[in-house]
Amino acid sequence: MPSPAALQPFAAVVFDMDGTLLDTELVFKQIVWDVTRDLGFAMTDAVHGRMVGASHEATNTLLVETYGATFPYTLFDAECRRLMHARMQQSVPIKAGVPELLAELRGRGIPAAVATSSRAAHALGHLGTAGLLDMFATVVTRDDVVRPKPHPEPYLTAARRLGVAPGACLAVEDSHSGVRAAHGAGMQTIMVPDLVPPSDEIRALCTILASLHDVRAAAFGTEMAG
Repeated sequence: MPSPAALQPFAAVVFDMDGTLLDTELVFKQIVWDVTRDLGFAMTDAVHGRMVGASHEATNTLLVETYGATFPYTLFDAECRRLMHARMQQSVPIKAGVPELLAELRGRGIPAAVATSSRAAHALGHLGTAGLLDMFATVVTRDDVVRPKPHPEPYLTAARRLGVAPGACLAVEDSHSGVRAAHGAGMQTIMVPDLVPPSDEIRALCTILASLHDVRAAAFGTEMAG
């Protein structure tokens, strides 16, 4: 694992949302398994792994390619959204280290943003329920860009809204698609793996850290960890 010393100074931080800030990927994985089964198909770890961090369009293409043209993606998507909304309506779990890292950034006057493949209603609703929405200067969702991750547009849009050059931003991700997007935008990129481990290709594009506590330590000194 790369040393925290590999981090360079930065003027802003752009976070992915699901699996990075919000501990939602495992919940959504179970929903995906259940809905796929109820529709008469069999989900696999390999297919699900490719869904993590992917856009609505990329997931549609993946599932139709995997299961055939008869796969009812519109129904699948609507049911997954319905069940996820029901699960997250009362509380949205956050990843370990999120409050500490966001408080550290705010205390140091370092602006933060979110760049997510989720639609605006999902993203703003979940961040609001989690009590995190007011910690971010801007939230870039799927509704704000033409080309979603792995294209760099979401990260470039976040940097533009923050008024910070992409090269001066730190990006924090958990998915392969997100790492490719952030790296493509020219940002210093960290991956904190959630459900999908990094491949050799992904390791070459970013710094791998085990938790957001470690991100805080790497950015601001080892005494900040924990």
